[in-house]
Parts: sequence; C-alpha cells; structure tokens
Amino acid sequence: MLLVLSAEHRAHLGCLPRAGDAAVGELGRLALEQLRRGAAPRACETAARKLNIGVDIVQHGVEGLVYLLTESSKLMISEVDFQDSIHVLGFSDELNKSLLQLYLDNRKEIRSILGELAPRLPSYHSLEWRLDVQLASRSLRQQIKPAVTMKLHLNNQNEDQTAQVLQTDPATLLHLIQQLEQALGEMKMNHCRRIVRNMK
Repeated sequence: MLLVLSAEHRAHLGCLPRAGDAAVGELGRLALEQLRRGAAPRACETAARKLNIGVDIVQHGVEGLVYLLTESSKLMISEVDFQDSIHVLGFSDELNKSLLQLYLDNRKEIRSILGELAPRLPSYHSLEWRLDVQLASRSLRQQIKPAVTMKLHLNNQNEDQTAQVLQTDPATLLHLIQQLEQALGEMKMNHCRRIVRNMK
C-alpha cells in the first residue's frame, strides 16, 4: 500500500533537499520530539541557526516529516512501499535512504505514541430492555402507544461500569437496527477490510 501525499505535504517535504542531506537527521529528531512533546518553536529556531537555514524551512520540513512518519506508521507501510511512496518526491538516493532509516528505526515508537493519543472509548458489557405499552389513558380509552426502554451497560477503560438509559418507539428502533445492519454489511466489503486491517 502506497502513501498518497497531498500537494501541501509534498511542498513541506520539498524543503528537505534545501536543508541538505545532513540536516535530515536533525529534522527527524525534531519531528520525533514534536510527536512526543508537541510543537517546540524554540527548538526549530535553534536548529535553523545550527544548520544555517531559514526557520520556515525547518518548520515545513518537520511538519512534512511528522506527516510522513505518522501516516506511514499508522498504515504499517512496508519498506518497499515506503520507498515507492517517497520516490515520487524526486529526492536523491542518499536522502531516500536517510528517510527510510528514520522510518524503520522509529515506526514502533510512533505507533505506541499514536496509540496513547487515541481516544479511550467505553466498550459494551450488557443490555437490558423492556417493552412498555400504554393501552388507555383518561382522555383516550383505546390507544396503543408502545415504547422500548433499554439500559446499556458500558465498561470504561479503568473497568468501571456506567449505564445509559434510552427510550424510543419501535419504528425508530427498527430504523436504527437497519442502519446498523447496513453499516455491518459495508464492513464486509474489501475496501473497508483493508482500512480496518491497516488501522490495527
């Protein structure tokens, strides 16, 4: 699977040859620090003075490397696919090798950083439900008004349980079931399977 780079990301990565092959190691270090700790403008200014290049070149190069490394790590791109993805940028062989080595050395750490940044969503534990039917009221002697009440028990990441009480009419519940079944059917398509496989 190849990584498709937008024109903006190509422009940011296009700063790398201007910085020089030797600067890629420094820009790669800054990109990893940005992933670990967030943006650091002072570090970019220091690197720009050290490398005798403009601050904007350093910032664009770091932004381009952050995108390249995170997206490649997310998709678990193989060595060959990574080389093919950056080949379209027209860099020198030495620069391509430096970028490949930077990716191979740090992809596991980047995946662990991205895993820590992922939202912690609750997971399903159990469901209780009840069907209530109102057959009559004071004003209407003959009416049928069904309602489905559900209590959804969820596990949080720290193994605490929470419960959500939901109430709806059967028609809305049937529509919701149809939408969920349609989504599950789409998950069985090859395109979705590829996406899910690459997200793991």
